Amino acid sequence: MNLDAVRTFVAVADAGQFQEAAANLSITQQAVSKRIAGLEKDLGVRLFTRTARGARLTIDGQAFLPHARDLLQAEERAAASVRPGSRALRVDVIGRRLAPADLLRGFHRAHPGTQLDVVTLFDADAAIAAVRAGTIDASFRALTLPARQLPDGIEAVRVRDEPIQLLTGPAHELAGARAVTPAQLAGHRIWMPGIVAGTEWAAYYDDLAAAFGLTIEVTGPDFGTEPLLDTIAGSPALATFVGEQTSFVRPAGHDLRRVPVHDPTPVYPHSLIWRGDNPHPTLAMLRDHLGSTRPDHGAAGTWTPKWAQ
Repeated sequence: MNLDAVRTFVAVADAGQFQEAAANLSITQQAVSKRIAGLEKDLGVRLFTRTARGARLTIDGQAFLPHARDLLQAEERAAASVRPGSRALRVDVIGRRLAPADLLRGFHRAHPGTQLDVVTLFDADAAIAAVRAGTIDASFRALTLPARQLPDGIEAVRVRDEPIQLLTGPAHELAGARAVTPAQLAGHRIWMPGIVAGTEWAAYYDDLAAAFGLTIEVTGPDFGTEPLLDTIAGSPALATFVGEQTSFVRPAGHDLRRVPVHDPTPVYPHSLIWRGDNPHPTLAMLRDHLGSTRPDHGAAGTWTPKWAQ
């Protein structure tokens, strides 16, 4: 359906005259008549009856009018969803169960009137490219390169240091521990099939394993969170790492244990990246909100890779 014709129909219905509608739309009266005739042909009904006083809606025209207004409102919403400056703030959170999603939920709770589009991109390179192109406004990432090496115009600030926890099933040797040290994990099998070479999380866990002599296995297909939890729950030998803010539904009967890791506590360094010339007002609000909870980098008793320091 031609939306220009629908828009013209609504204009005539509101004005009650073809001539006044033409003036309001800045087109000729002939163009108005042509659009209405085309619309009536598409619909197979008469929409107006011409009178001495102008144009009067037929019964079919009256029935069509509220739907025509809905069509024009849907058109505006569709355009606004992608129009820079008016669309919702579009933010990449890596995964919807991870800490960045929790940070964004906290922002929305503090500013419930804000409009957000939440997306999940694969890795930092894809996220930085999308920020640079303007297809997203911001991304939460662990940056494995210094901020000075980011592309021109891209800015970043570290906004959350998330403690890493050990996740075990009830039969695991460490299931009853109140806390463990990284040194105590040496020799234990830590299974993380979701790690993909070349990503920022792969770089983090590679450095963590090297720093403390850990064995992190990435073998086997990654079938997702639920199958991983099933395996961990039933194994006396396998454990995995999760972020303190990672959320998941624990299946009934699994009795999974989250064991804090201390002395030192490995923390995953989440940064917010954005394009410096992005004028979106909600982006400034998000940055201010995250700035009020910015982590103390290098806090005593924590560990991060050298590239994050």
